[in-house]
Amino acid sequence: MKYDVTVIGSGPGGYVAAIRCAQLGMKTAIVERYSTLGGTCLNVGCIPSKALLDSSEHYHNATHTFETHGIEVGKVKVNMPQMIKRKDEVIAQTVGGIQFLMKKNKITVHHGHGTIKTPTSIEIAKDDGTKETIETGKIIIATGSKPITPPAFNYDKKRIITSTEALNIDKVPKKMVVIGGGVIGLELGSVFSRLGTDIEVVEFADKILAGMDKDCGKELQRSLKKGGMKFNLQHMVTDVQSNGKQVTVKAKNRKTEEEVEFKADYCLIAIGRRPYTDNLGLENVGIEKDEKGRIVVNDHLETKVSGIFAIGDVIKGAMLAHKAEEEGTLVAEYMAGQKPHIDYNLIPGVVYTWPEVAGVGKTEGQLKEAGIPYKAGKFPFKALGRARASMDIDGMVKVLAHKDTDEILGVHMVGARTADMIAEAVALMEFKASAEDAARISHAHPTYTEAFKEAALAATDNRAIHM
Repeated sequence: MKYDVTVIGSGPGGYVAAIRCAQLGMKTAIVERYSTLGGTCLNVGCIPSKALLDSSEHYHNATHTFETHGIEVGKVKVNMPQMIKRKDEVIAQTVGGIQFLMKKNKITVHHGHGTIKTPTSIEIAKDDGTKETIETGKIIIATGSKPITPPAFNYDKKRIITSTEALNIDKVPKKMVVIGGGVIGLELGSVFSRLGTDIEVVEFADKILAGMDKDCGKELQRSLKKGGMKFNLQHMVTDVQSNGKQVTVKAKNRKTEEEVEFKADYCLIAIGRRPYTDNLGLENVGIEKDEKGRIVVNDHLETKVSGIFAIGDVIKGAMLAHKAEEEGTLVAEYMAGQKPHIDYNLIPGVVYTWPEVAGVGKTEGQLKEAGIPYKAGKFPFKALGRARASMDIDGMVKVLAHKDTDEILGVHMVGARTADMIAEAVALMEFKASAEDAARISHAHPTYTEAFKEAALAATDNRAIHM
């Protein structure tokens, strides 16, 4: 079999790259080691976690806010197996959609573990033990990432788990320790917290969401604490043990050197992910990796081996599905002789807790460090009519603009539906809009997006109307 291009990995980056290659007239194949398409995102990441986040939010509202709204429902209980079943149905529907797209675009799918043997050939090891080799003009590596599980944490997939196993817990735990105050830990921690689990977050840094604007982390932590989550910042985990029924997590307070111990039903390891390049055959063709195990690429995302490209979690940058998608499109179009471009500064980041967190562009800390003169405008959700109507008053919007030119340099949000709201900021920043441009756009009333307008007004000569 001979293809113009073969994509190894069928996650968002891989399948989007394949579709764009096919649209541009290339004979395209995908190699996927698992039986289903979609990669981590669709099977054990973005999609299933959002399904559980929404389910747990419905339960939380039924038990905490319905009565205030004048809705009396009687005794409410969690049916965890049904919640998991619905999550699995969402996955199946989404994966089925990708399979349909492969057929629609005449993309050949090979299931098995792909190993690069030469710059133009890939060996595929199938589940039945057989192997086949395909020939290809070009290769796109889109193999994604795996959770980081240090040996000292004794990851056993039963009581000491990662996000993969957490998505299938069929009984609400009494207590869970979450190691890591980043996106994955907070999202899954909030799922179980809303279902009634006692959550202890243990974080090495002095704040949660260390990569996002500091005000976002503060706002979210304040909100999650009100919901019952506990935070142990500046704590270094030293040991994790399980006796089969219970886990013991030992940590050291980095400020006081005090040793602390937590006992729980589960320990969720959520300290980040590593590029997945195991048995990929990079050494067969001389592809380089950096100190973090990421594949080294140039500005066109091509490795040092001509015709072999890499995208998504296996290269530098944020491990985000939408970043991988943009890179897949870029590589396909570059192969076709076009001149695509990605502005990595304008790839938004989102945390799907409730309230949601979203940000794009520079953080206030980054602007200070770079010595860029800026002005900031903030507007709290509690001053927003729409937020009061829905009882979603936690959060704020911050707009950062250049002090001299007024160009928007960063937008950071915490609140209801900010995952969707951030798209307006991205669009404006793509066109180099000023804070005044955003402030002069008519926003429907009452909506959550008015908070963005008000924050832009606040950044423009401190003239917010409703604060």
